[in-house]
Amino acid sequence: MILPGQTIGIVGGGQLGRMFAIAARRMGYRVHTLDPTPDGPTGQVADVEITADYDDIPAAEAFARGVDVVTFEFENVPSQTLAAIEKIRPVHPSPFVLDTTRHRLREKDFLSSIGVPVAPYRPIGNIDELTRAMAELGTPAVLKTAEFGYDGKGQSKIDSPALAAAAWEKLACPVGVLEGFVSFEREISVIVARGQGGDVRTFDVFENEHVRHILDVTTVDSKPTPGLPAKLRERATELARMIAMKLDLVGLLCVEMFVTGSGEVIVNELAPRPHNSGHVTIDACVTSQFEQQLRAVCGLPLGDTTLLRPAAMANLLGDIWLDAQTKSSGGGPRWERAMVDPFVKLHLYGKTQAKPGRKMGHLTAVGTDVAEARARVSEARRRLID
Repeated sequence: MILPGQTIGIVGGGQLGRMFAIAARRMGYRVHTLDPTPDGPTGQVADVEITADYDDIPAAEAFARGVDVVTFEFENVPSQTLAAIEKIRPVHPSPFVLDTTRHRLREKDFLSSIGVPVAPYRPIGNIDELTRAMAELGTPAVLKTAEFGYDGKGQSKIDSPALAAAAWEKLACPVGVLEGFVSFEREISVIVARGQGGDVRTFDVFENEHVRHILDVTTVDSKPTPGLPAKLRERATELARMIAMKLDLVGLLCVEMFVTGSGEVIVNELAPRPHNSGHVTIDACVTSQFEQQLRAVCGLPLGDTTLLRPAAMANLLGDIWLDAQTKSSGGGPRWERAMVDPFVKLHLYGKTQAKPGRKMGHLTAVGTDVAEARARVSEARRRLID
């Protein structure tokens, strides 16, 4: 058990690490971070920021010797780096969990092996394999890189066999995965935590809306709705719990899923860390996803995940900064206008350079129902540039 006063190591320096570090600091822990970029979102609130490439083994070993337990907020850490760290300090979730979930083919194979429903898929190593796979799965289909894909990066939708060669060339990766296209009505996610003693807690089901493959708005309600009835919620939660148990997870896992028109739940991807859709838990739940990750990796009892009120979260992308500069002759977003509504909470990540599609922060709000909460964050975001 790692107790307050001891030191948590975070591999990765982005916004997920930042919010985790804030939760850890609030509970009396010290925090060290390892990341290639200086003055990153996590480093700004950590006690110690080690700036080194992820494949710098000596730097990773020095980082490990300065902490009591290690977790991560970023999947694309070299296996040899985590192996070197694990020889010195415990790593949660384990390198096995990370290696399984960060590689789409290994992830699909694992999920299929334990009976979890996934889109039909085929491994792809060359254009001939892609052509045969498309003949088997049909079109449309989605070609994805096996690694390093997120927010729609590293994937192409193929609407006809004539587009196969262009999609393979665009992939620029030795190994890909072709997935049969899933016609879904909703995208949902379930965040599950599992402690060192095997206890499991899940948050309520999040409903997610994406724009250009990037999460735009998340809503959550503890009560069944016409779109998310009780039976569907129970099925999604059951799948998330089963996956966590089969992975022997210690830490946090987000399970992203599709819901089809017939009510079938299909697992799309796994993320063994806090997730964008779970940011709403900071202001809306008894225990946030970040505190829950901390409790799990430190061997503490898991916290209560009760949702206090229906809530919504809206992402703030760099486009807002750029639009605000255009509309106000060089000025930035009008934060005071967004916060006119006393139910709206602002979270900024400390990133100094705004770029299109870059996650710079988020807004959350609660309401008497999901519609009210969603309207609040949407209106507050609109007022940032109007």
